[in-house]
Amino acid sequence: MSEQKYFLKIAQDLGIGSRQVEATVGLLNEGATIPFISRYRKELTGSLDEVAIAAIRDEIERLRELDKRRDTILNSIKEQGKLTDELEKDILAAATMSRLEDLYLPYKPKRRTKATIARERGLEPLALTIFSQEVKDIDAEAAKFIDAEKEVNNESEALQGARDIIAEMINEDAVCRDKMRTLFTDKAMITSTVMKGKEEEGVKYRDYFEWSELLKNTPSHRLLAMRRGEKEMILSLDIAPVKDDAIDIIEGVFVKSRGEAAEQIKIAIDDCYKRLLAPSIETEMRLLTKKGADEKAIVVFADNLRELLLAAPMGQKCILAIDPGFRTGCKVVVLNPQGKLLENTVIYPTASSQGKMIEAEAVVLALCQRFQIEAIAIGNGTASRETETFVRGIKDLPKDVSVVMVNEAGASVYSASEVAREEFPDYDVTVRGAVSIGRRLADPLAELVKIDPKSIGVGQYQHDVDQTALKNKLDEVVGSCVNAVGVEVNTASKQLLTYVSGLGPALAQNIINYRNENGAFKSRKDLKAVPRMGEKVFEQAAGFLRILNGTHPLDSSAVHPESYHIVEQMAKDLGCKVDDLIADKEVRKKIDLKKYVSETVGLPTLNDIMQELDKPGRDPRKVFEAFKFADDVNEIADLKVGMRLPGIVTNVTNFGAFVDVGVHQDGLVHLSQLSNRFITDANEVVKVAQQVLVTVTEVDVDRKRIALTMKDESAPVQRTKAEKEKMRNDRTNRPSQQQQSKPKAEEPQDMNSMLAALKNKWK
Repeated sequence: MSEQKYFLKIAQDLGIGSRQVEATVGLLNEGATIPFISRYRKELTGSLDEVAIAAIRDEIERLRELDKRRDTILNSIKEQGKLTDELEKDILAAATMSRLEDLYLPYKPKRRTKATIARERGLEPLALTIFSQEVKDIDAEAAKFIDAEKEVNNESEALQGARDIIAEMINEDAVCRDKMRTLFTDKAMITSTVMKGKEEEGVKYRDYFEWSELLKNTPSHRLLAMRRGEKEMILSLDIAPVKDDAIDIIEGVFVKSRGEAAEQIKIAIDDCYKRLLAPSIETEMRLLTKKGADEKAIVVFADNLRELLLAAPMGQKCILAIDPGFRTGCKVVVLNPQGKLLENTVIYPTASSQGKMIEAEAVVLALCQRFQIEAIAIGNGTASRETETFVRGIKDLPKDVSVVMVNEAGASVYSASEVAREEFPDYDVTVRGAVSIGRRLADPLAELVKIDPKSIGVGQYQHDVDQTALKNKLDEVVGSCVNAVGVEVNTASKQLLTYVSGLGPALAQNIINYRNENGAFKSRKDLKAVPRMGEKVFEQAAGFLRILNGTHPLDSSAVHPESYHIVEQMAKDLGCKVDDLIADKEVRKKIDLKKYVSETVGLPTLNDIMQELDKPGRDPRKVFEAFKFADDVNEIADLKVGMRLPGIVTNVTNFGAFVDVGVHQDGLVHLSQLSNRFITDANEVVKVAQQVLVTVTEVDVDRKRIALTMKDESAPVQRTKAEKEKMRNDRTNRPSQQQQSKPKAEEPQDMNSMLAALKNKWK
């Protein structure tokens, strides 16, 4: 398959033009990054976004891998002297890896099997004769192959060997395997049972002790939960359709008569299915469904991570950050607007001693006055609500000081990391953790890039999915977010610079070193003096690096240096300076964009330039909004059914969303409780870090479980025509009545049981 055919196929699959695909692949081949292509090469790609470009990249890589395997298979069969014109044509036409492997299976070097032993005993001619179904006297034909030297002592042994060969032939038949694959895909049931004696040990998997449903209808989170139970040797899983259905299909392919030969083939078919074909296809289904479940879980994780990274920043402020604690006290740090650590101490606002509380209040007030504090960040861990109550209760605290609860997930991971040790070699982990909390308030993205995304706590089944695929996807998301926001090169950390298009860890460190040795960069052109910053790398990175108050007015914008001349020409044509274009909207209205269209620059780029001139270096993130939990709710015992509370979404999963309402224990809004509309994806309604209003529906203080709803109970459930159709289809594909009578694993009969099951699976 030529590259041109690649382009056509990908274009058809993605519903875009083949020229768009060809241009995108060309740019990727040249080493261009996805953020760069989507932002600065719109004319070439037809304004494809990052999602479409990534899809093209993934598909071109898949097709190339398919071709590599195709070449290997063709060479192997050629070396065996068995490549026919028809077989070569089939191999060249194979569009999937499974089809390719099916064609190769009869020629694939294999270990010694029952069939190879039978062939060694000279029984292949007998097998072929029976398989042709033309022989009538089977025993007489088998008697011809009795040979004591070859360990074939009677007709029965001869026929058994022949059936072993036939079974392998059936198993290796590409048409048969394709039909079995279709049957398993459409009708295979996944059945889960508890292993003997593991009932108590595996109590968290009790919903799956007797569970069966159509494999194709199994949600990704349920499949991953069952597979985890199997891995922990609590559950036993089986994937198979009804055996009689499979046998009927295979017999329909191979049995062409009703004589003795047909009966021998039927016996071979039964053996083939049980011993060879069913285990092989089941393995394929396990791999395929696991891959699909992994992809869905990774998408959930990636979507959550993107929302968290792009959470609204408070911006450059003087911040007092508090890492709460009871026995060891609260670690307090002061950060300047650039995030530099100025002061640190410990206070004991939750101590039983009145003197300690008075002292803590005095310390906070003194720090606020001394450093002109603009905001107080409080980590949402242990003692967070008690600490928040203490801070808000300080009478003389300036009214204009915002008090904000900050999600501290992963802060402890950062504080013990090599990155934190490099930043703060003279401070312990408690100080570093408090610094991280304060910096997260100022700029979540800049701080969170220092932490392994898997430690941020916004995914599901992150330890069960393909770790390489997960890392690649999360790194891609972080890079996308960093480049969407842009990076101030004179203040950025190495970790932040690492994710800039075209850079990486080595060049990021080189930029830091150059900055330390030569002072702040005055212009983007200065970046070319950084070691290893070649023209190609500069092209990829420059548009995403910002220099505030640089020598060129566009250095603080997302306008790429390659387009500066366009803006300069606009200013020249209007008899003004570039600064005037930025400052005066009325002047910009006089620009006729069509005048600046060329062979390489079109309206997409020109429109982007105009947007930047309107608001240079604009931040795509939302405007920061302070959030406050309910005053009279500090612990789970304070919750009452029916309470309407403000909350922050901490995690979104396939089965619902977890919401922090300020009681040290997240509550669950099940998928069915997110909206009056019928929905199948929680992300349709909520996002991580979103502020929401929830109603408490159930509280279990002893087990620390909270059930919430976001539905308006006074409004009827609304469903579209398409949603109603989907519900009808779902009912049609339901398991049997016996299976339906069991509570669904993710929907037990009461909300507390449901929450227990989901929490256990989510850990």
